[in-house]
Amino acid sequence: MKVYTGTLLALCASNVWGFAPQASKLVAFKPLQATPDYLSGMGQGAPAGSPAAGSAPQGATGGAPLASKAKAGKSAWDSTSTVRVEGSSLRTWSFASAEVEAVQVQMKTAGRPLNANVDLWQGPDNTPQKMGVYIEDAALRPFNAVIATPWGQNTVAIRNTAQMEFPLDACVSANIKGGQAPAGALAGAIAELSESSKPVIVQGGAVKTYSFSPTVASVQILLATDGRPLNARIELLQGPNNNKQVMEVYTEDGLERPMFAVVESPGSGNVVRIQNTSPLEFPLNCRVEPFEVDTAPDSGVIIDGGSTRMNS
Repeated sequence: MKVYTGTLLALCASNVWGFAPQASKLVAFKPLQATPDYLSGMGQGAPAGSPAAGSAPQGATGGAPLASKAKAGKSAWDSTSTVRVEGSSLRTWSFASAEVEAVQVQMKTAGRPLNANVDLWQGPDNTPQKMGVYIEDAALRPFNAVIATPWGQNTVAIRNTAQMEFPLDACVSANIKGGQAPAGALAGAIAELSESSKPVIVQGGAVKTYSFSPTVASVQILLATDGRPLNARIELLQGPNNNKQVMEVYTEDGLERPMFAVVESPGSGNVVRIQNTSPLEFPLNCRVEPFEVDTAPDSGVIIDGGSTRMNS
């Protein structure tokens, strides 16, 4: 009897040690930087046309209509159509109707950095436009851009390339032809900006900078070509080599699918830097102008590459 009791106690002791808590292993996370790794390899990721697990496609009638031009990022946020995109996850918005000519893409966070890839899918294995986005503080500087969606059957895919601790909120609104908003919101914004400014030709490999006074709250950027592919890097700097926002843009046709974005520029010392990353044979037309100007008694002076422009 004593032998059986000793054996039973030994077995119980071994089982207890089997359920003892183990020391947790440290997992190394790579810190987010102003120049993320994905900017050097934007082609890597899910194949074009692959469905997103758990994502609900949104029809043409599911999005709110756009205004005559892209709305300001902070004042135009629609909380009713916001979708949470967790880290390392993908969400898609599908627009099957040809009535949708453009969509407005907005992204923000609760104050944390934002790393995301925004792709436009049209047909299987066809990605006519894609962007890599980095924002240091997406609550202070939310992402706001307009993507052209001609010829119908388009899908906007947003992939959060950050880790699980860095979720983002996304909102994709459709511009419906014949709806409450005027048709061609992107065309209207381009026409209005074209009338009020002159394009600056940025040759392949060249860099163009624009400095703005503290009264400029946001800046509108329009990049286009004569039908050739467009490859550009857009940076918002505040201080020497201090990137607050970075966008890597690719468009297969810069005439049919130009790049239009509104960048928030709070504070002073804001500089927008445009770099044409294409070869010399692929120039682009660049327009960078103030979008929202704070009410101030004195109008600031904008010094742009030796030329002077007033805010008014």
